[in-house]
Amino acid sequence: MLLTRPGASHISRLRRLLSLQNIQQSRAMSVQQPTWTPPQRLREDPVLKVYNSLTKSKTEFVARDGRRVKWYNCGPTVYDASHMGHARNYVTQDILRRIMTDYFGYDVHLVMNVTDIDDKIIKRARQNHLLEKFQEETKSVSPELIARVHEAWRNHVRQQLRKGLLETDLPQEGDEDNAWPRLAELVQNKDWKQECIRRDEKFDMHFSSASQTLAALQVARAQLSNGQNSQEAAHKLIADSKDILSQALDDQYKSTVTDPAISRTLAAYWEGQFFNDMKRLRVREADTVTRVTEYVPEIVAFVEGIVKNGFGYESEGSVYFDTEAFDSSPQHDYAKLEPWSKGNRELLEDGEGALTQKSGRRAADFALWKASRPGEPSWPSPWGPGRPGWHIECSVMASAVLGDNMDIHSGGIDLAFPHHDNEMAQSEAYHGCGAWVNYFIHTGHLHIEGLKMSKSLKNFITIDEILQKYTARQLRLAFLTQLWSAKVDFTESMMTGEVRSLETTINNFFTNVSALLSQASADITKSDGYHHYEEPERELRTALYESQYAFRVALCDSFNTPAALGVIRDLITRTNVYITSRGKSVNVQLLENVARWNGKMLRMFGLGEGPAEELGWGADDASAGAINREEVLMPYIRSLSTFRDSVRRLAMGKGDTALQDILSLCDRLRDVDLVPLGVALDDQEDGKALVKLVPPAELIRAREEKRAQAEAKASKKVAVVEAERAKRAAKLEKGRVAPQEMFKPPNVPEGTYGSWNEDGIPLTDGEGKELSKNAGKKVLKDWAGQKKLHDEWLAYQKETSGA
Repeated sequence: MLLTRPGASHISRLRRLLSLQNIQQSRAMSVQQPTWTPPQRLREDPVLKVYNSLTKSKTEFVARDGRRVKWYNCGPTVYDASHMGHARNYVTQDILRRIMTDYFGYDVHLVMNVTDIDDKIIKRARQNHLLEKFQEETKSVSPELIARVHEAWRNHVRQQLRKGLLETDLPQEGDEDNAWPRLAELVQNKDWKQECIRRDEKFDMHFSSASQTLAALQVARAQLSNGQNSQEAAHKLIADSKDILSQALDDQYKSTVTDPAISRTLAAYWEGQFFNDMKRLRVREADTVTRVTEYVPEIVAFVEGIVKNGFGYESEGSVYFDTEAFDSSPQHDYAKLEPWSKGNRELLEDGEGALTQKSGRRAADFALWKASRPGEPSWPSPWGPGRPGWHIECSVMASAVLGDNMDIHSGGIDLAFPHHDNEMAQSEAYHGCGAWVNYFIHTGHLHIEGLKMSKSLKNFITIDEILQKYTARQLRLAFLTQLWSAKVDFTESMMTGEVRSLETTINNFFTNVSALLSQASADITKSDGYHHYEEPERELRTALYESQYAFRVALCDSFNTPAALGVIRDLITRTNVYITSRGKSVNVQLLENVARWNGKMLRMFGLGEGPAEELGWGADDASAGAINREEVLMPYIRSLSTFRDSVRRLAMGKGDTALQDILSLCDRLRDVDLVPLGVALDDQEDGKALVKLVPPAELIRAREEKRAQAEAKASKKVAVVEAERAKRAAKLEKGRVAPQEMFKPPNVPEGTYGSWNEDGIPLTDGEGKELSKNAGKKVLKDWAGQKKLHDEWLAYQKETSGA
């Protein structure tokens, strides 16, 4: 190949290109972009603040490790059915957790314990076991059985009523039978009874147990004297006196119950029931669930560490926390939550448990490890066979999972002292730290109709009982309308008033918006040539933005859910006004934006289940499963097929009333066939029905109410007609007497008049005197009126006889 040099023209072009490139680079270097100024904030983004029991104030929430939040929630002691107090605590804590994760975006690790070994569990399991065994061994009503129950009754009256009675009213030992009639009379006095309950809130419960047992004894004695001593009758006596008899059996035989499986079986059963109730309430499962019986070796090691650090001591096989040594330490403070409760003996004793026999140095010292007595389960330890104290379990399990510090610790306010204060003290003593918990959040008390929930007050409600009356959504709404840290007064009026009204408002809003969206999507025309975005739309869009900001402000204000719900309710009201005012000109895309944000926030609170893409707040049924297409669609298809068949038959028959009959079929489809299927058709001015999906029960109820109103209206109309008929009949009946006879006996008393003219008009009175001028005028007037009535009566008779 021959290589040739470039020609002069080619070189010239190359030079011009290089020169042009240099000029462009020079210009680029000399021309600068204008300076960019960062935007100024119109308002600051609200910061999450939480009411912290450690400060009794709202403090800014700061997670120690980025967005990771370590959270420990005190779980249940499982020995009986979960109740409304549990619902208040765990539903509320679930709401706060959902806000933290689903709204604020924190990565929460929630740990919750299950107390499956405790004084209450041990005692309840032991008593149940002894009562069941006693019942199995009892074959008939006998003098021995009656005597045993009677003696248990005497002890109960003397011992259990002691706290509520004055010394002057307390029966002496052996005199309980003679004293009872007087007590039964005194308890009828409301003031006397209230004084007893004031001294002991369980007084009424103890008194009721005594009354029930005494009545059962009287029945059993009568049966025995009549020879009715069947096993069934014996078991009825045992069942009716179980509260009293189980305590007597426990006092006598508790040392014989040595199988630890008895306590574990009871705890396992009620744990299962508790978590089933939580599932029904839509409470999310904890990320980690711990059980005391699974952590006993760790508890022993933890107690050893506290003793080694100089804050615990052994006494008679038990180990106690030295509150004085801890509180006097420069780096520690005892009872951070409630320092004013340090010397409260009642709270301290309640915290130690019913089976504890204290041998500590001072009243404030609490048990870390309890020496087990006969009839109590035990585990090996350096101090002998024993079991964990109540407070130590949470410290150990929380530390085992979350370490020597956590962001949040939560529980009911009744646990603040001594349980939570003792938890913090023993944990800080073990870890050698100054702060084991950064934020303590306590849910407020639950009252029922203004009173603390108590079996003795007959206002004790289990979760199973309350869910038979209200839905999980309604209960959650009830708690959302109250501040989580405040006392909640759960009342019938609140549930049937505010809660149901709010639920109905939200349901109707989503139903209407869904119907409008469905109607718009069914129209194949994508545009009507009108943008549908004018001042009303701008105002609603602004309202949405303001609501979103106000909602965040409310939740940043220590999870103020009542205010947050108020924001949603106000936005719904504003949107409903927009829908009404705009009619067919509504901007459906804007409506969808508003509805989807509302639905997302309500779902965030745990108020609904189901696919997130569905418009609304989801289904109220937590157990809603997969959809069976045939099962769902077939009822609708059958209704439409029947309607089609009927219309075709009428159309082909070409009857004179076909048009009216078809309209009647349309009404039947709307008012009868589609109602049980949850479909509402609202007739509109343009002739097109607005299709709504509504719970069938609501439509049926509305239809029945409409029918009842129509029937009442028809009944009223019939009553008016009947009243008019009766009035006319009564009037006509007055005309039965001919005017010629009206002034003669028997229509007037004998001797009223003496003579009459040919028309029967009186001329003289009974004494033969001529009637006065006024009397004559009156009889003439009355005669004329009767003649008119009589003529009407004759006409009616002719009319009804068909003549």
